[in-house]
Amino acid sequence: MRIIISAIFFVVGILLFFFAAGYNMIGLCFVGAAILLFISRFGRRGHWLIAIMLAVFVPTLIGLEIPILRAARTDAPDTTDYIIVLGAGVNGTTPSLSLLDRLETAASFLKAHPSCRAVVSGGQGPGEEVTEASVMREYLLRQGIAEDRILLEDMATSTEENLRFSFALIEKETTDPVVAVVSSEYHLYRAKYIAEKLGYTVFGVASPTSNLLIKINYFLREAPAMIKAYLLD
Repeated sequence: MRIIISAIFFVVGILLFFFAAGYNMIGLCFVGAAILLFISRFGRRGHWLIAIMLAVFVPTLIGLEIPILRAARTDAPDTTDYIIVLGAGVNGTTPSLSLLDRLETAASFLKAHPSCRAVVSGGQGPGEEVTEASVMREYLLRQGIAEDRILLEDMATSTEENLRFSFALIEKETTDPVVAVVSSEYHLYRAKYIAEKLGYTVFGVASPTSNLLIKINYFLREAPAMIKAYLLD
């Protein structure tokens, strides 16, 4: 029975990892559970190996996730001069769920802070018929945000480029602005970390991820993403 359950977990994990967009880390968790179940068949030696693996993995994951969770909140002051809205996927010309969540948050913030301006940042990726920035701009315009409050940055292909290119636009207009980043709550810690590496201080405007399973998946994904960011520092 244990082998059957292990095989089911493994197959489910592979399917989620390769074929279900937004669920790859949950898929890896299923694969990991399958491996642990399989190892448990080997009696005491298997149990010791599982204990060692968990003793390394669990504290490492917790240590990585704590700052990610702590940063997953809005701390932008009312004096914010600019928000940088980070792009996410576009399906053809339609914003993905993650991008739509960010845009709804950005529109609400801009309506509540009439003097604040927005930089919508995102280039054109695979499977996208237009740039992410153009989709974001059109959405904000439809929400009643004045055109002169929206700056377009349509070349970025990564978070680092989002921030660097957006600040280049902002710095053409003013010096020493108060800037906040609008992104999914799980992504704010990494965005702030990258901004700091570039020499900028930014606040955060957290966009709640509306799909719970996708939220869990991306919070888990941020852990290896931060390891990569630390190693590249």
